[in-house]
Amino acid sequence: MKTRQLGSKLNVSMLGLGCMGMSEFYGSHDDSVSLRVMARAVELGIDFFDTADMYGPHHNEELIGRFLKETKAPLKIATKFGINRKPGEYKRTIENSRQYARQACEASLKRLGLDYIDLYYVHRVNPAQPIEDVMGELSLLVEEGKIGNIGLCEVSEKTLRRAHAVHPIAAVQTEYSLWSRDVEEAILPTCRELGIGFVPYSPLGRGFLTGSFNSETQFEEGDFRANLPRFSKEALQVNEGITKVIVEAAAQKQCTPAQLSLAWLLAKGDDIVPIPGTKRLRYLEENIAATEIALSSEEVEALEAKLALISVVGERYTPEGMKGLNA
Repeated sequence: MKTRQLGSKLNVSMLGLGCMGMSEFYGSHDDSVSLRVMARAVELGIDFFDTADMYGPHHNEELIGRFLKETKAPLKIATKFGINRKPGEYKRTIENSRQYARQACEASLKRLGLDYIDLYYVHRVNPAQPIEDVMGELSLLVEEGKIGNIGLCEVSEKTLRRAHAVHPIAAVQTEYSLWSRDVEEAILPTCRELGIGFVPYSPLGRGFLTGSFNSETQFEEGDFRANLPRFSKEALQVNEGITKVIVEAAAQKQCTPAQLSLAWLLAKGDDIVPIPGTKRLRYLEENIAATEIALSSEEVEALEAKLALISVVGERYTPEGMKGLNA
């Protein structure tokens, strides 16, 4: 698989693996299957795994730690800190203090079984805590060799500039897909101005862009999409128009809707590294095959023109999940 660069020095596979769903949020999961998915991802060229301490909480980092003990592959691991939540609860608080950043980093290193994290993100920003403070502590962790690169998630342009002035930011991670394109207004242009890579999470719209959901979909217990405004029955009745456009375009391109959605993102710039998440081998292989699909500028423009006629209905998260977005 070809590689792409995040920031000035982090070179990773052009497609990463989002591991969150292997622990929670999307219904049931099986550790043994997840470990096979990780192994297959490595076989097919992925060397960039994405996790966070709050996934589980902690289970996801521990799971990746188990895999790292079994493989000799030179992987790049990205993890995050800043969201505190209790097991089984969606309610969270956001913590960005210097002391907490260091404690969280040490705990993640232990769970992962590593002495170095390639990319360490502030998962959400608490606007009551100056970004300069936590950036100062993260820069010390870089100097100490505990982290290689610093990232930010779901930040505003202003916060990104302030943080980057303290220490170079390697990557910004924010939701970005064919039905979540807000980043194109300010964040993505700012990243490019400053030489910062961009890592889209939920590049398949939490599965919606695959064409697998409609207004009659019943989510299994433990699937948080059942409570997301954008996945309500009323919203899906309108949003289904988006998938119809994508399904038709994919048929013309002779690929799946998921592959078309990923190919579109990859065509938006060589500084973009999507991290589609999956806990199934079938979808992993389907996603990776998207790296071989090239969309011309004309195809990109035609797809965007059709989708521009359809409004997306529903917020991305519940009010609780919106904490820290664009902070």
